[in-house]
Amino acid sequence: MMTYLNGLNDAQKRAVLAIDGPVSVLAGAGSGKTRVLTTRIYHLIREGVPASGILAVTFTNKAAREMRSRVNAMLEEDSPATPFISTFHGLGRELLESYGKTIGIPKYFSIYDRDDSEKAIGAALKALDVETKELSPRFVLGRISRQKGEGIRAGEFAEKYGRSGFGNRIVSEVWLRYEKTLLAEKALDFDDLIALPMRLLEEHADIRELAQNRWNYIHIDEYQDTNSLQERLAGILAERHKNLFVVGDGDQAIYGWRGAKMENILNFEKKYPGAQTIILERNYRSTKNLVDAANAVIEKNKNRKEKYSTTEKVAGEPIVVHLAVNAEDEARWIANRIKQQMSEGQKPEGIAILYRTNFQSRALEEGLLRAGVPYKILGTRFFGRKEVKDALAWMRLAMDPSREVDKLRAAASPPRGIGKVTLGKLVAGGRSGLRAGELAKVEEFERVIAELTQASDTLSPSEFVKLVVEKSGMKKALFEDGSDEDRERFENIEELASVAARHDAMVGKESISLFLAEAALASDQDEMDLPAQAGQGEKTGVTLMTVHAAKGLEFDIVFVSGMEEGLFPHANIGGENSRDRDEEEERRLFYVAMTRAKDRLILTLASIRKIYGSDSVTSPSSFLADIDSSMIFYDETDSEMIIEI
Repeated sequence: MMTYLNGLNDAQKRAVLAIDGPVSVLAGAGSGKTRVLTTRIYHLIREGVPASGILAVTFTNKAAREMRSRVNAMLEEDSPATPFISTFHGLGRELLESYGKTIGIPKYFSIYDRDDSEKAIGAALKALDVETKELSPRFVLGRISRQKGEGIRAGEFAEKYGRSGFGNRIVSEVWLRYEKTLLAEKALDFDDLIALPMRLLEEHADIRELAQNRWNYIHIDEYQDTNSLQERLAGILAERHKNLFVVGDGDQAIYGWRGAKMENILNFEKKYPGAQTIILERNYRSTKNLVDAANAVIEKNKNRKEKYSTTEKVAGEPIVVHLAVNAEDEARWIANRIKQQMSEGQKPEGIAILYRTNFQSRALEEGLLRAGVPYKILGTRFFGRKEVKDALAWMRLAMDPSREVDKLRAAASPPRGIGKVTLGKLVAGGRSGLRAGELAKVEEFERVIAELTQASDTLSPSEFVKLVVEKSGMKKALFEDGSDEDRERFENIEELASVAARHDAMVGKESISLFLAEAALASDQDEMDLPAQAGQGEKTGVTLMTVHAAKGLEFDIVFVSGMEEGLFPHANIGGENSRDRDEEEERRLFYVAMTRAKDRLILTLASIRKIYGSDSVTSPSSFLADIDSSMIFYDETDSEMIIEI
């Protein structure tokens, strides 16, 4: 008797019992897709399929651990073995460790993380006498990574693009040198963990047969987030037995800028004729008002499969929209609203504040700190972010050129060919021991510092931030020549100028010093331990994060800040450097934000937002017009109101 099917709705049961052939499950937000996946795996084992013959792949280690834990809890004593449940990179590593010697991969190899890769690429650029001002290691790595994600090899890229323009030629030569470095170090990067298993399986029929027979049933979670190579890897492993079970939601495809191909799930039936398609439309997470509003937003997209979420939960509260004067006013209002909710018994762990870009967190953090609301932030806190720390180091160095720690950091941010050995000689007073090339770079570095030191006498703090970012080369490296990710990091520096503008009533070193002191104190506060739950060491409190980071999570109450045109949707969409970020992906991102909420959704915006130190008048996000006015309550409560718990 299949008691483990109890509690599943009809669509979920069909998905669990569809064990033969290719199956596509379109799982709406809050529809219980993880339960379906784990129950299906358990069902296969109960039907006699060996656990060792089952593979399940997802995208994050956290998701893989959760899936593994659920399956093991269901199995208990039913099976001495467990299925192979892993991320794509974990699967790639397993394949290479098992069969990689066929293509010369050592049994034990190291894996380069992003920093390792950027350093190796930086060394290759230096060997080619290419200044990082012209091409940054981050930009080159991003280009290489996208090509590897499409299944392109270094030699193929060199043959096709090696003679077409300066950028392509340099990327081509750097890539070839980078591959030699990896080979010499017996190392692979993250992209190799997918690309090399594909090469292994495609070029060696005997290995392909071993891998295909090893796993008879293959499950892929978050299929809308697969890139070309990951989709091919799943397909080749399932080629013999055809038992490919994919779960995903095109409406939550938000990683096109990283190479993800939403078309993989939209076109699944075309690639696998006869495939079953099962739609999970029941939302178990959110109230009816929230579900209906999310439907209204996402149905405006044209590039999607028809899917309309429903729920049996009560209507619930309307979506709250609040217009603040500026970012600080917005943060105060949010903090006071949270204090009120906490006074009514709401635990702060059940509340999230989401934002489109990282720079927004600075004002929000300050608002929560002032109100005494405990919080935790996913990702690095504003004043702890590398680019912000780099800019502050440059400013401190201009104020006091003798600061050795800041000199070491500034010389490498952005890189200018001055290594630690050279700086070590310089700090030790060994200028006479420098080679001519080293000395020239050091003198240019010192010239920039001297210029900034002189300028600090007459500039306001925000003007000084802008000059530092310009003269140091950070603007060129991050904004002009950088990737999408770099440009988002540059927005954090723009926000730093906005913070500095608080002290613009005065000019000169004194006002700049006051700003630097404020930044240092904020950094100290950022490191404060938050109160922990009884018996637990983890920090608790309201969660702050970008919408991208919130995917897969859920909270009782969700605030989405910065609902302004140009911020959300972001101004870069459709631009020359925006790559695959289009308005439909931005709307999918808003849909993800909305569907994180279980009970309440609160949208906030500011009529004036300071961008790069200057006030800009904003207009409401066009996404707000997608929601029927009957579902919205406009809260005009004064954010200055103080609420005591």
